[in-house]
Amino acid sequence: MAIVTLLAGKERPVIQRHPWIFSGAIKKGAASIEHGAVVDVHTNDGAWLARGTWSSDSQIRVRLFTWDTDEVLDEALLRRRIERAYEGRRLHPATSDTNAYRLVYAESDGLPGLIVDQYGDYLVVQFLTQGMEARAETIVKILADILQPRGIYERSDADIRNKEGLQPNEGVRWGDLPPELLTIQDHMLSFYLSLPEGQKTGFYLDQSINRRRVAAYCDGADVLDCFSYTGGLTLPAAQAGATHITAVDSSQTALEMLRANLELNQLTIPIDTTTGDVFKLLRQYREEGRQFDVVILDPPKFAHNQSQVERATRGYKDINLLAMQIVRRGGILVTFSCSGLISADLFQKIVFGASLDAQRDVQILERLTQAPDHPILLTFPEGAYLKGLICRVW
Repeated sequence: MAIVTLLAGKERPVIQRHPWIFSGAIKKGAASIEHGAVVDVHTNDGAWLARGTWSSDSQIRVRLFTWDTDEVLDEALLRRRIERAYEGRRLHPATSDTNAYRLVYAESDGLPGLIVDQYGDYLVVQFLTQGMEARAETIVKILADILQPRGIYERSDADIRNKEGLQPNEGVRWGDLPPELLTIQDHMLSFYLSLPEGQKTGFYLDQSINRRRVAAYCDGADVLDCFSYTGGLTLPAAQAGATHITAVDSSQTALEMLRANLELNQLTIPIDTTTGDVFKLLRQYREEGRQFDVVILDPPKFAHNQSQVERATRGYKDINLLAMQIVRRGGILVTFSCSGLISADLFQKIVFGASLDAQRDVQILERLTQAPDHPILLTFPEGAYLKGLICRVW
């Protein structure tokens, strides 16, 4: 087995069971290691620390799986981890009234580089590292055996594969091709989605609990839902009793799906769907003097790497400032960030800065995070990426 030796003083994160080892921490053990191979990690003086898989092209050179010298990184380990993840979701009350949830959440489930989402009778998988790519066939076999789905569809199209030196890969890995439109059930609402075409793996599963929390403020409200996509937050607001909704997204296709989802659930409230740039439209609404009782901001990731954090910070501040200026006094602002590089503390400071510039008093009523099917491993805080605030604006 290949050995990766750390530089002196670089062993502390490994001892604390953080699953990433960066290239700058490695003394030797690189040139001849195969993509995705199992490696043992040693201290500078030769003591064994942990075991993981090698990524030759990534700045994260080793993803760690075990800190037990007797535990072999083989098919049996992969099966145990997948079974453990599945059992955790199956027993959690949050999944009792939905047939769509994240089954495996990478490092947080002890399976770095693997995402598995369940949508009814189908699974969607993402193999995001060289280690998982090398074990893809084994993982598909295990998933088919444990879950017995109708089909397993691969959506390995995330940007991280580029950093791993891997090409995007998409298509059926096992069983049947999913239908062009799949219908899922999520907490008393049904949604159409496309596994090949949808955002992420088809749907925003991480907002499952938040959909209900946001809806609780929408009864009798005139709601503006920005970055609405196919209606993940729009439909619960309509079901909760919103009197009017304006849904804004850059994708006309997404908005057409939103209207189809409204019809699917027989929700007939007045709704305007607008295709366009949210930043420009918010400025237009401000100039027109439009006001809303509830404004929802759920933008896509603004910061994909550290160099984009400053720009993302400006973007979040701008959009929250504009939203505060068009919320009626005493109204509700719901604001999210899914950028993992923007911490919850920084995000709150950004919203604070926006409130000063808007000259509005803003109270935090609730703090929101990702759904329980996206658990956060204490030794891997990077697994916490979604943060949200429900605020009252005066």
